[in-house]
Amino acid sequence: MLNPTDEQAAAADAFHAGEHLSLLAGAGTGKTTTLTQLAHATQRRGRYLAYNRAIAQDATRRFPRSVLCKTAHALAYAAVGHRYTSRLGAPRRPAWQTGQALGITKAIRVGERDLSQKTLSYVTLRTVARFCHTADATITRHHVPHLRGLEEPSLHAQLAAHLVPFARKAWLDLQHPDDGAVRFDHDHYLKIWALTQPKIDADFLLLDEAQDTNPVVEKIFLAQRDHAQLVMVGDSAQAIYHWRGAKDVMAGFDGTRLALSRSFRFGPRLAEEANRWLHLADAPIRLAGADTVPTELGPVTRPDAVLCRTNVGAMAQVMELLSDGHRVALAGGGDSLRALALAARDLKEGQRTTHPELVLFTTWGDLQDYAAYDPAGRDLQPLVDLVDTHGADAILAAVAHLAPEDQAEVTVSTAHKAKGREWAQVKIADDFTPPSDGPPDGTGQATVRRIDDKEARLAYVAITRTRRCLDIGGLSWINEHPEEHRPVLSHRGDAQGGSERSEPTPGRCTGSSGTERKGRAAASVGDGACEKVLNGPCAS
Repeated sequence: MLNPTDEQAAAADAFHAGEHLSLLAGAGTGKTTTLTQLAHATQRRGRYLAYNRAIAQDATRRFPRSVLCKTAHALAYAAVGHRYTSRLGAPRRPAWQTGQALGITKAIRVGERDLSQKTLSYVTLRTVARFCHTADATITRHHVPHLRGLEEPSLHAQLAAHLVPFARKAWLDLQHPDDGAVRFDHDHYLKIWALTQPKIDADFLLLDEAQDTNPVVEKIFLAQRDHAQLVMVGDSAQAIYHWRGAKDVMAGFDGTRLALSRSFRFGPRLAEEANRWLHLADAPIRLAGADTVPTELGPVTRPDAVLCRTNVGAMAQVMELLSDGHRVALAGGGDSLRALALAARDLKEGQRTTHPELVLFTTWGDLQDYAAYDPAGRDLQPLVDLVDTHGADAILAAVAHLAPEDQAEVTVSTAHKAKGREWAQVKIADDFTPPSDGPPDGTGQATVRRIDDKEARLAYVAITRTRRCLDIGGLSWINEHPEEHRPVLSHRGDAQGGSERSEPTPGRCTGSSGTERKGRAAASVGDGACEKVLNGPCAS
């Protein structure tokens, strides 16, 4: 290992000793570099389990040939998923139609609430989706989601008793490779593979982004420990996908626990800002920035990236930046959004659409219900929100003017999509809102709610995408929040009073000129460093 840090050297020693290893790696601390160095230093055969396909493809170029880099879904597809090719990508259909095919034909009454056939169908399919994200072997009542108005255990038990048989019937339907009533997706064949208790042929396994692992993948990974060395790496403070069933598996892992805390991405000033959010998230790590990286906080007039809290916020930023004459890219691209917006316009105009995924919907209302309640339609909720907020024509006009990232002046992204990426100059959008006021205290004054751990983690992810200049923008409310004045642990472990914290230093980013920026990839590094200038903005 070339000039390793003390933390990297400790990880190498544990790895070569054959220890099961949990490596807590903060933002920008070189976790992938560390893993590749470990892999290059051994002749053993390994498997690298990547979080998504893009990461797997990048890892393939960086790891030695002795390490196979795949996602868990790719392994599952090779083992069993290829048998279901004819069912993958089938047209979407409203949940009530699927429910009818499963035998859900009438409404029921639970307590004081009437549940329609459509609602029962939605909840049945959500039950199957929740089951697929767990390590459980069979569908039981605890997979049935809790509905508002049916919070009492006895009422939920009554609902579950009615729906579990239909959910099991749906799962049985999904076992048929050729056809069936339930739309087959990638999580289904992953679960089918997991239930075979697969053995992964390798001497060691590397699990990346362990903080956002589904329990189903966790069980597959942990089941290999009797024949393979297990190494999991991740940042618990970047666990931002709990809402879709992800789990921070590092918390309970039985193995040697080490950390990478020195960031090579940004300097001490941004590390201090990151530690503020790590404290609020009750995270087990604090970061130290690189003294050679002059990162500053201050206004950014020409950001490389604008990071948003929501998809709707991202589209609003795209429209605003386009209206100001900028060349704008949207993380993930706009092709699929354009096709779906065209389909949405057809449905809103009362016409059937030819879009292959939406061909079975007859009205916009049906699609709204599908996105809101059907687990298979959750990925369409951002589209529905955007159309309802801005209108299909406005979205189409904006998408038509999007540029590829390597030709854009600025990239707009949600914080979720920005995870794993970095830019020289970053601005935080205004849709990161502070906690709402709490109930009044004894004097009648509104109390301030504490900052939610999940929101603190998302803020930490957003601000640590920066290399040179950060405009905290929509997160600036933290400077006035009462929680900010609690003691904060620095990287050294000493307590610092929030009121004594140094304020962000306004700086000026002497980056590339406007001419030089033309055609430059949004993720590239600026030509110059940030220089402190009194009251000066971070500008290019």
